[in-house]
Amino acid sequence: MSEYHQVELGVAAFAVSFAVCLLIVLSQKWHGKLSHDHDLSGVQKVHTTAVPRIGGIGVIAGVLLGLALFQLLAPAGIDASDSAGVRLLLLASLPAFLAGLIEDFTKRVSVRVRLMATAVSAMVASALLGATVTELDLWGVDTLLAFAPFAIVVTAVVVSGGSNAINIIDGFNGLSGSTIIIMSAGLAAVGFQQGDQLVMALGALCIGTTLGFLVLNYPFGKLFLGDGGAYFLGFLVSEMAVLLLVRHPEVNAWQVLAICAYPVIEVLFSMYRRRVIKKVSPGAPDALHLHTLVFRRVVFQRVRRDASRPWNRNASVVCFIAPVVALCVAVSVIAGASASVALAIVLAQLALYIVAYRRLVHGRWSFAGRSADTVISTSA
Repeated sequence: MSEYHQVELGVAAFAVSFAVCLLIVLSQKWHGKLSHDHDLSGVQKVHTTAVPRIGGIGVIAGVLLGLALFQLLAPAGIDASDSAGVRLLLLASLPAFLAGLIEDFTKRVSVRVRLMATAVSAMVASALLGATVTELDLWGVDTLLAFAPFAIVVTAVVVSGGSNAINIIDGFNGLSGSTIIIMSAGLAAVGFQQGDQLVMALGALCIGTTLGFLVLNYPFGKLFLGDGGAYFLGFLVSEMAVLLLVRHPEVNAWQVLAICAYPVIEVLFSMYRRRVIKKVSPGAPDALHLHTLVFRRVVFQRVRRDASRPWNRNASVVCFIAPVVALCVAVSVIAGASASVALAIVLAQLALYIVAYRRLVHGRWSFAGRSADTVISTSA
């Protein structure tokens, strides 16, 4: 598939995703009782009005119908095997997507159930596409990965963890969407270097469908991705990473991790903070994510409240995080072919995260004279 056809595929996904997302927004008075995020008092909530949280319907439609539209307009643009691969991956994604979507409508599906559903999706992808990690460039672990059942379990953990990582950072307008686009572009770039048409097609679909959603999500927050959308897109990106490792042994796992480091570090640090420091369940919500601290400590200080633009502070968070993520991904793609360099990039991102987090939580970027607890608990 040529670069031109990749752009066409992305445009088709964008058009369908935007149309479906716009329809969701325009019709919310009929489905809002079920689709709106009515709980505005939760510890992680920063929005002030109820908004539909079923953007996942738009993004999955963008991938599925966007692919169909592209093949209708350019039937020779994508190889049949790559098209079949995308469809098989979509089939595999259904448990993860449906568990998240049911949670969006009912607010009654636990994190554990959603993670289990995503693990099932990963196992289905392993069976249908052979997407099972057998090498992670870790001494000792790679020997164990030669045992197929162990490899399948590890792959399921990696994919479900990656999908949940996207859900973790889905808290501010444009943040999860921009991260998905940046990581998809990075993984697709590595796929381009390897001549992997399937990974490139998945990258084009992810970028296009996410952009279609972002038009309604950023900056005004007219539509949320929801758990269905976050788990679906997180699953696709995670599978792009797995497919790169499975189909191209010369691609080192550290480069792939370096490209996906931001949400992975966020979810691992969140688990450590909750279980080890706060002594609560790893799935318990809190307002101490990096993006939440950026909102409380940096945005509150630098961005003035504007009554005519009540979304301006919410939308400003991505302006502080996305450029750093994009820079790290670009460096990972350009210089990460060497495992040692890629490992150094991962460690550098981890160090950057820890330094930034410590400065934020200890108030070095907060309002003068205000304690951490006061700033963190301030209403949006």
